[in-house]
Amino acid sequence: MSIFRKRRKATPLTIAAPVSGEIIDIADVPDPVFAGKHMGPGFAVAPVSGDFTSPIDGLVMLVAPTLHAVSLRADNGAEVLVHVGVDTVELKGEGFTAHVNEGDRVRTGDPLLSVDLDSIRPRVPSLISPVVVTNAAGFTISERSNDPASVLSVTAG
Repeated sequence: MSIFRKRRKATPLTIAAPVSGEIIDIADVPDPVFAGKHMGPGFAVAPVSGDFTSPIDGLVMLVAPTLHAVSLRADNGAEVLVHVGVDTVELKGEGFTAHVNEGDRVRTGDPLLSVDLDSIRPRVPSLISPVVVTNAAGFTISERSNDPASVLSVTAG
């Protein structure tokens, strides 16, 4: 074992928008927990489609029993939460279909959830959907971009 091991250059993790729609600042989410970054830094999307896909390559860590959120872990250790709308937990899974299970490996663009937006829209305060890095300590997170394929960049260190 050498103490002179080469340090591998940290490869940034690119976080894509998980759904089609307008990319907005996390501070504009109509939920103080997300807007105040208490769940972590990130961005949100005002969805125009109910097809939510993986924003990263990684491992599915959690599919909420109410199907309103999916937590993923990237190879660099960053944990990314995709949360559909505001107060959608109250719907108890109605209008949601999961396409993944805990422990599944996913690639950017793989289906995570299908959401019947027309069905849930009148029953929740907002469909704006936060995407946050829940374990941001120890990571450098870039400024938000409006490019749906590369909204945030997360680098370890």
